[in-house]
Amino acid sequence: MSEKLDLKRFEKKVIIRQIEKKDIYNIIKLQSLCFPGMEPWKIEHLESHIEHFPEGQICTEFEGEIIGSCSSLLLNFDEFDDRHTWQDITDNGYITNHNPEGYNMYGIEIMVHPDYRGMKIGHRLYEARKDLARRLNLKSIIIGGRIPKYHKYANEMSPREYVDEVIRQQIYDPVLSFQLMNEFRLMRINPNYLPDDKASNSYATLMEWNNVDYHPKSKRYFKTAFPVRICVIQYEMKQIYSFEEFANQVEYYADVASDAGSDFAVYPEIFTTQLMSFLEERSPSRAVQRITEYTEDYIKLFTDLAVKYNINLIGGSHFVEEDGKVYNIAYLFRRDGTIEKQYKLHITPNEQKWWGISAGDQVKVFDTDCGRIAIQICYDIEFPELARIATDRGAKIIFTPFCTEDRQGYLRVRYCAQARAVENQIYTVISGTVGNLPQTENMDIQYAQSAIFAPSDFEFARDGIVGECNPNIEMVVIGDVDLEILRRQRQDGTVRQLKDRRHDIYRINYKK
Repeated sequence: MSEKLDLKRFEKKVIIRQIEKKDIYNIIKLQSLCFPGMEPWKIEHLESHIEHFPEGQICTEFEGEIIGSCSSLLLNFDEFDDRHTWQDITDNGYITNHNPEGYNMYGIEIMVHPDYRGMKIGHRLYEARKDLARRLNLKSIIIGGRIPKYHKYANEMSPREYVDEVIRQQIYDPVLSFQLMNEFRLMRINPNYLPDDKASNSYATLMEWNNVDYHPKSKRYFKTAFPVRICVIQYEMKQIYSFEEFANQVEYYADVASDAGSDFAVYPEIFTTQLMSFLEERSPSRAVQRITEYTEDYIKLFTDLAVKYNINLIGGSHFVEEDGKVYNIAYLFRRDGTIEKQYKLHITPNEQKWWGISAGDQVKVFDTDCGRIAIQICYDIEFPELARIATDRGAKIIFTPFCTEDRQGYLRVRYCAQARAVENQIYTVISGTVGNLPQTENMDIQYAQSAIFAPSDFEFARDGIVGECNPNIEMVVIGDVDLEILRRQRQDGTVRQLKDRRHDIYRINYKK
């Protein structure tokens, strides 16, 4: 009698599951195989997808290898322009505009390993999307589909004529024909959808699958505004005699900002050097070392205040010692008690000469309950590449704590912050120190006029200035910025600096 067969030896498992961080490198490798000649995902793109909408990032695993994947986000499609591009709908690939309350799923990519086509992997991924849409009670799934064989017919027919021929099954298109077989129907054809899709001549077919099981919700609404209130603190540097006195001043302003209903309060760059006024250390380099000893007290203070006053605090910046080096670091203290930090990337000659400050090496963008933000400390705002990188990664507000000793230095920060607001269609915020510390080397005089800046167009403040302090006096300015206006202006403003960039002749490459 023969032995009983071990059926597990014959099994070949096809698994549909959510993408995890451990899959990122394999997904990028797969994309390079599936779309040669097109720019693949970056690691930070896929990390952002998983962070914002993990359920919508799906892959197919076969025998331990990822052979297919698809990515998506949720949104209210009616809020977007009819002629949107892939960059518009995905927030430049980061899906930071994902709306958990949205009633449309938007598919931004699907791919199958060339060696495994014919196994209905794409169909399985589409069915997984449909199952998710039903589970989340979504109205529909929308996709911007490529027409990769169109370039062969572009001299003979228009995109519309080509699509009609595919629909009538007179031409087979590997993407459009597949979508039609999966119950998607044509909505329209968008030009300039994906500039590096040369095979489709940059056209895309906007397709929709309707969920017949959808139950309309009674409280659907369209976002007409997304106001964010910012309190900018123009902080006076003056003699104090203890850390407790410093903490009292810091808390006073957190209280003021909270009473005004602010979402953010912003303190200036290295305002913790006020502690030097009671340390009795004449040598600037040794005084900086003494300041670093207060790092834990500083972090505890701001963390407690952010939670106590229910406000996101940009804690200026502070000198911190790490591995024998001193860095100038700005911290974000969220009102939920979590903390992030941004190192200053460009160190001024003065900081190098007097304090021996070391430079950081990473541009960071932070998620908050009021959208994505970035922090660029003083000198960093004078380098336009940094703001462009942060904008491309989803930042809508850039906070710039600064410390300048004269009007010329201040104007460099101000003019550059205003330029960054215009060229990136974002809001920028500058917060500086005033007053003086007569007994403290290299921190003796200050010059500032703190402000909130907007892009320059009709829907924003007339001069691009949301609000500003009077020069050189201790005070705050409180202003509202609207992220929904920002989104609309990026789509349909008088000028559209982000959409009109010439990626065919220039591009910023972030090396990290």
